[in-house]
Amino acid sequence: MSPSGPDFFAEGDLVGVLTTQPLDRLLDYRAPEGGCHVGAFVEVPLGPRKVPGVVWGPGRGDFDISKVRQVLRVLDVAPMRAELQEFLRRAADYTLTPMPAMLRLATRAPGLSNPPSMQKIYRSGPAAPDRMTDARRRVLAVLSEYGALSFTLGELAEQAGVTTSVIKGLVKQGAVLEEDCPRDLPFPQLDPALGGKDLTDDQSSAAATLCAALRGGGYGTTLLRGVTGSGKTEVYLEAVAETLRQGRQALVLLPEIALTSEFLTRIEARFGARPAEWHSGVTMTERRRTWKMLGEGGCQVVVGARSALFLPFRDLGLIVVDEEHDTSYKQEDGVLYNARDMAVLRASICGAQVVLASATPSLESWANAEAGKYTRLDLTARFGAAVMPQMRAIDMRSETLPASRWISPSLQAAVTARVEVGEQALLFINRRGYAPVTLCRACGHQIGCDHCDARMVEHRFQQRLVCHQCGETKAVPKACPSCGVEDKLAAVGPGVERLTEEAQALFPQARIATLSSDLFGSARALKEQIRAIAEGDTDIVIGTQLVAKGHNFPRLTLVGVIDADLGLQGSDLRAAERTFQLMRQVAGRAGRTEKPGTALLQTFQPEHPVIRAILSGDEEGFWRAEAEERRHAGVPPYGRMAGIILSSTDAREVFDFATELARRDAPLRAVGAQVFGPAPAPIARIRGRHRVRLLVKAARGVALQGAVAQWVAQLKPPGQLRLSIDIDPQSFL
Repeated sequence: MSPSGPDFFAEGDLVGVLTTQPLDRLLDYRAPEGGCHVGAFVEVPLGPRKVPGVVWGPGRGDFDISKVRQVLRVLDVAPMRAELQEFLRRAADYTLTPMPAMLRLATRAPGLSNPPSMQKIYRSGPAAPDRMTDARRRVLAVLSEYGALSFTLGELAEQAGVTTSVIKGLVKQGAVLEEDCPRDLPFPQLDPALGGKDLTDDQSSAAATLCAALRGGGYGTTLLRGVTGSGKTEVYLEAVAETLRQGRQALVLLPEIALTSEFLTRIEARFGARPAEWHSGVTMTERRRTWKMLGEGGCQVVVGARSALFLPFRDLGLIVVDEEHDTSYKQEDGVLYNARDMAVLRASICGAQVVLASATPSLESWANAEAGKYTRLDLTARFGAAVMPQMRAIDMRSETLPASRWISPSLQAAVTARVEVGEQALLFINRRGYAPVTLCRACGHQIGCDHCDARMVEHRFQQRLVCHQCGETKAVPKACPSCGVEDKLAAVGPGVERLTEEAQALFPQARIATLSSDLFGSARALKEQIRAIAEGDTDIVIGTQLVAKGHNFPRLTLVGVIDADLGLQGSDLRAAERTFQLMRQVAGRAGRTEKPGTALLQTFQPEHPVIRAILSGDEEGFWRAEAEERRHAGVPPYGRMAGIILSSTDAREVFDFATELARRDAPLRAVGAQVFGPAPAPIARIRGRHRVRLLVKAARGVALQGAVAQWVAQLKPPGQLRLSIDIDPQSFL
């Protein structure tokens, strides 16, 4: 953009600035000395403060011009491109989110207003320390694991859990190098010419289709469905290579931080350098570097969590959403968005291709492929000599178990047989903690959270009770809080920790590892445990759904699901779909190399249609039956929904407000939509706030957002009452 172009504002011109402050409109300012472009990141005065913002367009000039203040300065970062502005606008319209909140998502990098400068960074040195301590070992382990990432002194100390003096001591001995380095250096270039793995015919065909779509230019979405272990990653890495050859940028979204380390290693092996990372485990220095380099073209590939979708790419050509069915892509607080759907929106605006990869696609994506909106590519066989695991049910009605035991004799025998021949077994239960309920055997009281209508979960390994809604913890009491009787509290039901305790008793000679997000203080510790399992340091893995996502354990040949019926309970419209996906994903951990695998599902309902579909492997039959049920009910993806969640510390206030809102449903009826409720949310109180839900249901083609916005605007919530709108809700809690 030239200083004389239509997107340039000369000094003194009136500009409209969008800030991250919770205001309902753009603010007028005068352009600074030297002028500024549309999209420029600026610092502006707001009352006594200086706040960041973006020049969104011309000012409105609808009040006293003489009182308009001047932009303080233009920040030394690439301007926000028009496509990102458009994406934020349309995402805000779709999710009914105020624009300042959308801008906060797009500016989540610290120190953007800092001027370019030098900083001291730390990396591994050539020497060994004169003596090794646990603290020193942790520092060197962090530097070794994160390789190319740069750390400041404070960040390295925090990651390693040591004081800065430990690092300075290692610097003196040459085991750690301290260097002056400019902030925000470009990332190493990735080389698409480096060879990938030899592909099967199936993989080659799918990769050729994706690359042809990229060469053709423009937007398109492809559903890459492949059975677990079929090599979907190798296929979409070919699409990443084609994107790099075109000089464009690529984004790969992963559902779990724990998957990132192994994936980064694969990228480095394929392209000769590590890409940028973007997730909660990345240092602030690296966040700022990634954010700035993407806008300047100094970063080609980002691997990240859902929020990476809002980064300021200069020329985004490809978005991969791996495990696209995963529920973690839905943001459930703050801005309520689904990263899978927003990836498709962003790609359509900037002319990029989207690859949605999954062994068990979401029904939404399956339906879009069936309707011809998405291209569909299938990988039907596992890579190399690996074959799909055999799947069988263990009918728990015919098993004899002692009280407080959950591993059936049949499953116990199968695990013993695998461990004896040097293979690994996985026991899966989708419950964190030791037990979901702590019950008083004297009076029947169940220990609940003081701030939520939720039972506290015992975490025996940590010797605490934990609320999984608000995070509140407290020590396990000796006496019942209700009746005061001592030694009568009992853990009821199994969790992953209790299953570990049982496995230790049943298999005393086995090496057992437990994988649950509660048991690891850092992402690094979790990655280290996953690496140890993959290298064969464990005989039996006990895990929650954390183990279902993308991990490759070569020696794992048996998967035992403790309670396959668990997800079928409740009224969630996606219960069948999620159970089917989770069971197939977990089973897919078995037999990923040349040794065949087996998956055993403990169930009291072997005749249930979902259990039968899981065992038979008839995925298409399951999707068609599930689609027909949803179509008949008029629910997503064959209808539209919006959830309204109201909360207040005053139970009567929130219910009265919800009742009055439901009564004023004329804007919804005008478009043929219905409102259901109000009703207490399934968890009716969280963090001391009483929660009430309303549900809006409409036909598929209805412009729901406009009607909902008009409907809720009729009433102004009282001061302490909060109202949030969830378009396309995934959870109904």
